Amino acid sequence: MTQVKVIVERHSDGYVAYPLGLKGVVVGEGETYEQALADVTSAIRFHIETFGKEVLDDESAILEVFVAETRIAG
Repeated sequence: MTQVKVIVERHSDGYVAYPLGLKGVVVGEGETYEQALADVTSAIRFHIETFGKEVLDDESAILEVFVAETRIAG
């Protein structure tokens, strides 16, 4: 079993999800967080089946992802 880190963004019209450390473009979407995660999981599986395990970046240095806000004066 392979673990892939996924970013899930909430937008006004739904959710968008995409993996980190994968070669190529893979995106999932849905009306809920769970739907977007399920969609991107399916897309990742299809991407690996289509292009092979070479699309997995074994050398990825990403351990965690954080979202932060900062204020810019101006």
